[in-house]
Amino acid sequence: MSFEFLIVSRFIKARKSKNFVSFITYISVVGVALGTAALIIALSILGGFEKTITEKLIGFASHIRVQGFQGQLFDSYQSDLEKIRAGIPEVTAVTPFVGKEALIRSKTKIDGVFVNGVDVKTDFSETKSQIIEGNYSLSGEGAGSLNEIVIGKKLANKLNVKVGDKIIIQGISGLPTPFNMPRVFQFRISGIFETGMSEYDDLNVYISLKASQRLFDFGNSVSGYSLKIEDSQKAAEVSANIMRIMGYPYYARTIFQIYRNFFNWIELQKKPIPLVLGLIIAVATFNIIGTLLMVVMEKTNEIGVLRAMGATSKSIRKIFVMEGLFIGIAGTVLGNIIAFGLCYIQQEFRVLSLPSGIYYMDSVPIFMQWNEFALVSVISLILCFFSTLIPAFVASKLNPINSIRFS
Repeated sequence: MSFEFLIVSRFIKARKSKNFVSFITYISVVGVALGTAALIIALSILGGFEKTITEKLIGFASHIRVQGFQGQLFDSYQSDLEKIRAGIPEVTAVTPFVGKEALIRSKTKIDGVFVNGVDVKTDFSETKSQIIEGNYSLSGEGAGSLNEIVIGKKLANKLNVKVGDKIIIQGISGLPTPFNMPRVFQFRISGIFETGMSEYDDLNVYISLKASQRLFDFGNSVSGYSLKIEDSQKAAEVSANIMRIMGYPYYARTIFQIYRNFFNWIELQKKPIPLVLGLIIAVATFNIIGTLLMVVMEKTNEIGVLRAMGATSKSIRKIFVMEGLFIGIAGTVLGNIIAFGLCYIQQEFRVLSLPSGIYYMDSVPIFMQWNEFALVSVISLILCFFSTLIPAFVASKLNPINSIRFS
């Protein structure tokens, strides 16, 4: 054990009643810990928001949507599906869809909706797992049978309907004229879903692909294809490959392009947070400077004795750098422990809840990443190291004779 380390341990463990500096040292450790924990927790929450919203949007939409320029329909969709499966190995699932605006009417209310016609056999939407009443059934394609529809909870409340009730949907293909009247179909509500995203629940309804083709007079055509891939981070690359392979008029868009506003909002929230919370760590490091300067003042006599006994200026600087780094390391480790503990509790027990209609989820989401823990810890230690340089320089320049006389 070097004598510098021995001196540092004595400074930190001092038990004299007059030694107020030791108490301030521990306060500085707590300050660094709280700053580190606050920054890690904030980044974990923002990461949780991004991960949760991305998963929700992908679950109810898809990684990639392929549609035609200017709403052009696709007639030979079976051959298109085979071409996509064969040419794009990253695609794990693909399904055709019909998507178009329409009017929905109950006995008392009328509203605008977006009709999603899905192929029940190949549908991979997560909507079926969000059913809160009834079931995800889109049958009723046989002769004389009534088509079934699944709607969102908010829309059901607005229309004042429940599972088993009948509603009417009016669909138009092209411009409405006396020779192109709306096509009116009656549906029975088989299920009600709730995603936690009120705008989605208020707008979207699901019917079978065949029913939607009849509703909008599409014949055997579809609006496009929903694709699911292995890695969402490769969505842009796969999207470009699809347009290269399929050519005109196929137009592929990723989930990040379709819901650009959501992801821009998340990025906007993430930009100022590290700066603002980084200031907390900066304030804690200034506390280290103040603490070490107080140590210099209190230990002036001891510094003079050390210098008289042969300690060099370098050794004195090393003592105070080591004490500052002790504060930084102890605070950073403690901050990591606090952050991990609080994040784990929230992740497992969902202590903090949120109004789902506003935040698209019912509790504060957490997504812990080791690289964020490491990055914050490195920044904290760097700031703590630089905060030790001024007090260490001041201590190393004290005159030994004057220091011994000082008491």
